[in-house]
Amino acid sequence: MKICRNLLRTALMAALLLCIAVTAQARNITQELTRESALTRIMERGALRVGFDTFVPWAMQDKTGEFIGFEIDVARRFAEDLGVRVELVPTAWRGIIPALMTGKFDLLIGGMSIRADRAQQVYFSMPYYFTGQSLVAHRDKAAGFTTLEDFNNSGVIIVARTGTTAQRAAETFFPDAQRKYFEKEPQAVQELLMGRAHALIGNAPLPSQEAIKNPDRLFQPIPENLTREPVGIAMRKGDPDMLNYVNSWILQITGEGWIQERYKFWFETMDWKDQVE
Repeated sequence: MKICRNLLRTALMAALLLCIAVTAQARNITQELTRESALTRIMERGALRVGFDTFVPWAMQDKTGEFIGFEIDVARRFAEDLGVRVELVPTAWRGIIPALMTGKFDLLIGGMSIRADRAQQVYFSMPYYFTGQSLVAHRDKAAGFTTLEDFNNSGVIIVARTGTTAQRAAETFFPDAQRKYFEKEPQAVQELLMGRAHALIGNAPLPSQEAIKNPDRLFQPIPENLTREPVGIAMRKGDPDMLNYVNSWILQITGEGWIQERYKFWFETMDWKDQVE
C-alpha cells in the first residue's frame, strides 16, 4: 500500500511539474513575441495574420470556398489600410486564445465578446460593435412557450455552442433546463431542426435568421436579445503600440460609417445569402 501511495505521489508531482513547464513555455513565447510590436513584424512580413472561427454571418465559406462575412470584411479592410496582404487563419474556437498567445496569428478578429476573464489573457480593443444572445425555438416541442420561465425547467433541452457567451447565457437564463453544447453552431442548429431540442441560444442575428429560413419548424418566442455584449479585436498582451493603432483605426472606420454599413449588410439583411447557398 505504501508503494502504491508513493507511486501515486510521484505521478501527481510529475503531472504538476509538466503543467508548470507548459505554462512557463507559453509565457516565455508570449514575452518573446511582445519584445517588439506586432505592427513591426506585420510590416516587415508584408502580411497580417488574422485568427477567427467560422460562424454565420461573421465568417463562412462561399460557393467557391473563399471566406466571406462581417469579420472577414473587417480583417481585409484592416490589412488594406496597413498596406499589407491578409492571411486568414481559421482556428477552432476552443483553442483560439492560446493560438493567439503563441503567435499563430497577429490579431483575433472573430466576434469575440469582451469579458473580464478573457482580458486576463489578452488585450482587447475598444468595442467596434455590440452583439447579444437571443433564442429560437422548435414550433412543436416549444408550442405555447412565450417566456424565459417556460424554457427553464428540467423537461426542456437547450442547445448552444460550447465555450462561448451563448453557453454562459444558457447557464444563466436556464439553470434548471437540460443543456447540450456543440463545437460548431450548425451542429446545434441541426439538433434543433431535428426536434431533439426545444430551443437554441446563440449570437444575434443567427436565431432570427434561422427562424426566417425555417418558418414551418422554428419560431422566436422572445424576439428581443437577452444580453448586450461588446465585441473587440483581441491581441497579445504587452503590445501598447498595436493596441493604440487598433483603437485609432476603429475610431476612424466608425467615424466614416464604414463599420455601420458592413454591420447592416451582414446582420440586418440577407443580401449575401446567394453567395453561400
